[in-house]
Amino acid sequence: MTPSTRTLLTAAILLACGSAVRAESLRCNGESSGPGDSKLSVLRKCGEPMLKDSFCKPVEVVVPTVPYPVVPYPNSPYPVVVPNRGYACEPVDEWLYDRGPGNLFAIVRFQRGVVESIVYEGRPR
Repeated sequence: MTPSTRTLLTAAILLACGSAVRAESLRCNGESSGPGDSKLSVLRKCGEPMLKDSFCKPVEVVVPTVPYPVVPYPNSPYPVVVPNRGYACEPVDEWLYDRGPGNLFAIVRFQRGVVESIVYEGRPR
């Protein structure tokens, strides 16, 4: 293998490896948790996480329009403007598990109370 081919191959491998690795399951105490599992199931199999975080994921909501004529504001010639689109909040929870020496951290993301994804991140310790 020529030096330029080796360099090109090394660069391709480094680009392909990201800082986060998406996983299909999380193995804890000999049991496996994956997408579709409930929070209770993950807690039972893996115990309490090292850290819990919650945030709001905006979700667009379409509201039916109000039929016209619309009642104007008092003493105003302009009609009431009723928006037909808005945003709601879908709660998302992320739990961080320390999987021990030599392993990456596992981040378990829950939407609607079930596992949506599992990602391994960080550096092995």
